[in-house]
Amino acid sequence: MLDWLKNINKDYPDFWKDYLTKFETKPNKFVVLSTETSGLNPDKDVILSLGAFSIIDDSIVIKENFETVLLQYKYLQDNGLSNEFIIESKMIKMPEPDALEAFVNFIGNSILVGHHINFDIEMLNAALERLDCGRLKNEALDVDVMYRKLTDINDKQFSLDDLCGIYKIPKSDRNSSSEDAYRIGLLFLKLKSRLGIK
Repeated sequence: MLDWLKNINKDYPDFWKDYLTKFETKPNKFVVLSTETSGLNPDKDVILSLGAFSIIDDSIVIKENFETVLLQYKYLQDNGLSNEFIIESKMIKMPEPDALEAFVNFIGNSILVGHHINFDIEMLNAALERLDCGRLKNEALDVDVMYRKLTDINDKQFSLDDLCGIYKIPKSDRNSSSEDAYRIGLLFLKLKSRLGIK
C-alpha cells in the first residue's frame, strides 16, 4: 500500500500536529544540532543525547538552547551496555518520548544545521516513528557539504575535528552533543558568510 494513503487519516500526537502547522510561515532562525547515538544504524540504534542552539541574525543564541540525555535504560540493558554515561551526566534527563516532543517544539520550522546532518535526521525520524509521528519537514544544511562546496572538493568528507582545525575553532575537554552543536554553529557562521547564505 502507498505510504501516503495509510497516513491520510492518521491521528498524530498533538505536539506533532502543532509542529506541522508551523510550516505555513517562513523559518526565521537556524538551529544547529548534534546527537550522540549508540551506533550508526537508525533501525537498531538510539539517541543517547541531543544538543542544539538557535542561530538568529548571525549569532549563536546561548540562552536559546536544548540539551538533554535520553533515558535509554531498556535499550542499554537489552544490549548489555553500561548506563554509566546516563547516570554520570549532569545534563537534564528525559525519557525518549518527552525529549522528542520538547525537541520538536524547540526547532519548530527552523532550518536545521549539522555535521553529516542526514544521519542525525534519520536517527530523529526513527525515534519519531516509534511515537507514531511523521518525518521531520525542516530544511537542512550540512557544514561538511558547505565546506566542500566552498573549496570545490568532491571526493572527500571531513570530520568535525578536521573542519574545526581548518577554521581554528578550539576543541573543548567536555565532549558532549551540546559542545559539538556549538562548534558546528561557529563553523556554520564562518561558512555561511563565505557562501553568501542569508
